Amino acid sequence: MEVSTPREYTTVLTIAGSDGSGGAGIQADLKTIAAAGCYGLSVLTAVTAQNTLGVVATLPLPEAFIREQFTAISGDMRIDAVKIGMLGSMEAAATVAGLLETLDGVPVVLDTVLRSTGGQPLFPHGNAGRMRQLLFPHAWLITPNLPETAALAGLEREPGTREEVEEAALWLHGEGARSVLVKGGHGVDGECRDCLLHDGGFFWFSNPRIETVNTHGTGCTSSSAIACQLALGRGMPDAVERAVAYTRAALQAGAGMRLGHGHGPLQHFF
Repeated sequence: MEVSTPREYTTVLTIAGSDGSGGAGIQADLKTIAAAGCYGLSVLTAVTAQNTLGVVATLPLPEAFIREQFTAISGDMRIDAVKIGMLGSMEAAATVAGLLETLDGVPVVLDTVLRSTGGQPLFPHGNAGRMRQLLFPHAWLITPNLPETAALAGLEREPGTREEVEEAALWLHGEGARSVLVKGGHGVDGECRDCLLHDGGFFWFSNPRIETVNTHGTGCTSSSAIACQLALGRGMPDAVERAVAYTRAALQAGAGMRLGHGHGPLQHFF
């Protein structure tokens, strides 16, 4: 009798907070990972009470329990890529930084979550410098939006021109991140212009804005999609281009749907 060789899963570990409404956080990450044909693993850093209208409350998990979750997974299963989202506390950031040191050659995508869509702090205010110090050296890619770029780079306002975006990306690269994706979805002229700095070169991805209120979890989705493509062996520019296309398609598919009374989710399984 012929015995088939077992196939290996391509795994992506998301380290992030939980969103009970399912639009962002761990829930959005796992949907994205599944849609990419990968196997999702998760380590929770915090639990939130939130819905489409905003974050009501957050409960950071103890750093010892974050460590136990990671150790249980990494001791049993291979990890092909890591996506980091909401950390919730400085203790969690320091713990995750230490855990990443145990991974050798595994792509790490850091979604630099500082605030929710509604403006609620999801990382201790005024500690962007500590995020840079602790996590940038472990990141293959960081994915700040324009407000996060300004906060992380200590700018008085969001970068507006092509030159300002590239200058900010270079500065963040100098702080330790191998590659930087400045996401332009918060731009004001009807275009979404994402700028990738990789291997000393700039790659721009420009697309018309999709008019929809259903944008909850866009950053989570985008960063998870990139992690999936890196886990599958894509190069960085190709991984980002494919992730941008997937995120746009998920936005478009969910644009006409209605869930809740605020910013609804994307449609990940279009």
